[in-house]
Amino acid sequence: MLKTNVMRLLDQKKIPYTTHDYSDTDALSGTEVASILHQDPLQVFKTLVAVGASKKYYVFMIPVCKELQLKKAAQTAGEKKIEMLKAKELLPLTGYIHGGCSPIGMKKSFPTFIDQQALAFPTIIFSGGKIGHQVELSLESLKQILPFGVADLT
Repeated sequence: MLKTNVMRLLDQKKIPYTTHDYSDTDALSGTEVASILHQDPLQVFKTLVAVGASKKYYVFMIPVCKELQLKKAAQTAGEKKIEMLKAKELLPLTGYIHGGCSPIGMKKSFPTFIDQQALAFPTIIFSGGKIGHQVELSLESLKQILPFGVADLT
């Protein structure tokens, strides 16, 4: 089985996780991925990167079936305004491409916020750092490798 950098980082820290592979499909959207994996789309999270008016970057994780509310995101981050990062800026900033962006293992560490919907599940599923690969772990386990806040973002 392919090990992504995310999986290697989790292994290094001895953080338990489950992998989900959908690389043999042509799923593009997060809701398609959730469907293929037979998972609740509220439990499968997408990783979004945004930039604030201060020019600081932020990471937001929300269920694949929801949309990030920019006003809520800005308020959570303590910014006057926030906008989504342009797709062409994602790879140079994070080291990840669109569709394979994980909050774990970015080139730099950015303040990260997870939608409160995550609290309804024992684990959440998100990108394993490469299109076709997802990891599943508890928020408690995620906290061991990635500091984050929980907020109403959708």
